[in-house]
Amino acid sequence: MTTEPFQLTELPVLSRSAVTRDELIRKDEGALDALWQSGLVVLVDHLGRTPVTEDATALLPRRARELSATRPAEARLLGQDGDTAYWSVPADEPMREGAVAPPNAWGLWTGAVSEAGEHWHDLRAVGALLDDASAGLFTTAAGLANWHARARFCANCGSPVRAVAAGWATHCTGCGREEYPRTDPAVICLVHDGRGVNGENVLLARQPIWPEGRFSVLAGFVETGESLEACVEREIAEEVGVRVADVRYLGSQPWPFPRSIMIGFTATADPTAPLVPAEGEIEQARWFSRETVRATIAAGGTLDGLVLPGTTSIASRMLTGWAAAG
Repeated sequence: MTTEPFQLTELPVLSRSAVTRDELIRKDEGALDALWQSGLVVLVDHLGRTPVTEDATALLPRRARELSATRPAEARLLGQDGDTAYWSVPADEPMREGAVAPPNAWGLWTGAVSEAGEHWHDLRAVGALLDDASAGLFTTAAGLANWHARARFCANCGSPVRAVAAGWATHCTGCGREEYPRTDPAVICLVHDGRGVNGENVLLARQPIWPEGRFSVLAGFVETGESLEACVEREIAEEVGVRVADVRYLGSQPWPFPRSIMIGFTATADPTAPLVPAEGEIEQARWFSRETVRATIAAGGTLDGLVLPGTTSIASRMLTGWAAAG
C-alpha cells in the first residue's frame, strides 16, 4: 500500500495544449492580417460543435484564405504553432442532426453531419479522444464562442459591443469600456474516508438530471469573497450534509460550458456521518469502495449499474488517480 498522498496520474484532457499564446500580437493589426493569410480556422457552430476526423482524434480546420481573403471581424486568434496561426470563426452550415459519436466518446451528446460529409461533435463528447493540439484549440475556441455569445452588450451602459484584440476583448460602442473573457471558478472535490493515507472508500453523488446510475465527485461554484478551500467545505456540507477536513489541491481543468474552470481538490470525511442530499440538487449520495471504482474503471466506466464520469472531465482523472493509489 502506498504511503504517499494520491495525485492526478495524468493531465486533465482539456488542460492539454500545443500552441503558443501571445497577448501582445493580439493588438498588432498588421501582424494579425498576415497571420490570417497563412492560418487555419477551427469552425464552431451555435451548439459548440466543430468538424473532426471520423475517429475524432483530430480537428478538421479550414484554410483561412479559403474562407475569406481578408480577416473577418469575428475571427478569434487561438494561438500559434511555429509559423501556423490557428483561428476560430462562428459557423452556420446546413447539418443532418443525430450523428452518433465515435467509440469511446462521452456518449451523452450526438453530433451532426454537414453536406460535405464532415462529422461535427461537441467538446464534451470527443475532448478525450483528441490529440493534445486539437484538444487545446477546441477548448479555447469553445470558451471564446460561449463568452462572445453571452457578452454582446456592455455591462456598464447596455450598448452593443464589438470584438477587439483578435477576439480576446470587447469594446463598448457607447461608453468605451473594455471587457475580457470571463472565467467562473468552480471547485470539484474527491472526498474519501481518510482511512490510511488515501482512504478505502470514496463519496460520490448523482444529480437528478443525470442518466440513471451516473455518479461523480462533488462540485460547486465559488462565491464572491470566498476562498477555494472554504468553498470546498461549504459546497460539500450543502450538497450532502457532511463536514470535510484535510482539503488538498490536485489540479485544474478549463470547462467552457459555458465559461468555467474546474479546480480539483481532495478532502476527508467521516463515513459514518449521515448523508443528507440537497433537495432538488442531489438525488443520491453513496460511499463506494476502491475495489468497486477500480473494477468500474477497468470495465470502461460502467459496471453493475454504476456509471462513472466521462473521461473528458477532470472528475475521471481524479477517480483514476485515487483508485490507483491504494
